[in-house]
This record gives sequence, C-alpha cells and structure tokens, in this order.
Amino acid sequence: MSLSREHLAQQIIDAGRFLYERGWSPATSSNYSARLSASEALLTVSGKHKGQLGLDDVLVTDMQGRSLEAGKKPSAETLLHTQLYNWKAEIGAVLHTHSVNATVLSRLSLSDSLVFADYELQKAFTGISSHESQVEVPIFDNDQDIARLAAKVQPWLERHPDCVGYLIRGHGLYTWGAQMSGALRQIEAFEFLFECELKVRALHKS
Repeated sequence: MSLSREHLAQQIIDAGRFLYERGWSPATSSNYSARLSASEALLTVSGKHKGQLGLDDVLVTDMQGRSLEAGKKPSAETLLHTQLYNWKAEIGAVLHTHSVNATVLSRLSLSDSLVFADYELQKAFTGISSHESQVEVPIFDNDQDIARLAAKVQPWLERHPDCVGYLIRGHGLYTWGAQMSGALRQIEAFEFLFECELKVRALHKS
C-alpha cells in the first residue's frame, strides 16, 4: 500500500534530523526524496536547513524534476533523484548527503571508483549477502550542470544494475532504498566503510 504524502514528508523530516545530528548533512547541504507515485516524487525544497525541516519544506515534482507546486523551488539536483526513480521502479527513497568522510575520500581517490572488499558490513547493502563480495562505488566529477552530470551517471547505472550508491567528487554521496529505512541503512554502511578506508590509508602512510 502506498504511503500518504504527509507520511512520506515526515519520513524525510525524520531522516534530515538524523543525518544532520550525525554530521552527514550540515546546514542547508544535501537533499532527500521519496517516491510518491509512479509519476511523482516528494523532495526537499531548495536551501532549507536539513536538521530543521517542516512539512512545508517538501514539494512534489514529476519524474522529469519539474515542480508541481507553485512557489516552491526544488533542489538543483532533483534530476539526480528522478533519474534513479526512472531507472528502477523498486526504488522508493533517495538520500544525498555531504559528510566529511565522503567528501575527503572522493577527493583523495585518483581513480574513477572505489572498491570495498572483505568488510562484514558490506552485507548491509541491498543484494549483498557475503563479505567475500566486492562493492564498487563510482566517483563522478562534480558539475554544476546537473543534466550533464546525470548524463554521465546514466551509462554507469545501465551497466551496473546492482549499483548501491555513487559519489560526486568533493561533493557527497547518493544512495537509495525500497523504503526510507533501507536508504538510511545504506548511508550508515557507507559512512562506516568510508571511515575505515580513510583510517587504513592513513595507517599505510605512517
């Protein structure tokens, strides 16, 4: 059964408070969304503090990222959310965060992807059942032209149907889930892995 707009809005508000308190969505950074229907998404409006969201701080867009509510401006990165809903019908929530670890690790990595292997917590990702698997996370260069950035993301998604998230260099993380709870679980798993990876790299240098 599909959830009401108010219920989904509250999920977005609660996610914002949780992610802000963890330091993963400082100030007005980040954006979150939930699938409202097959043709509509509910997203955070532009420029709002994510730890202080209210019911009026979300808006409905179509799946091309256009606002369906007069006077409300969607995030500049709305297309990156609707792209994911159009990619997979089972995606019900998308979270984009700006943590220190994600930002620093994406800047330190010279390759166009990160590969995590042999971490037990990899099993927190949808579709992963063993630490023996590998989780590849692509890194895309930051671009203020969101349509152009989305055009770079799309081929990766098409070639990697099991993708669980991606990084934008010097910017942040995108991940998703069938419900908001799944998207939040993957955020936590990613943040654990990012911190581990940074510590391992620091120890190798010492």
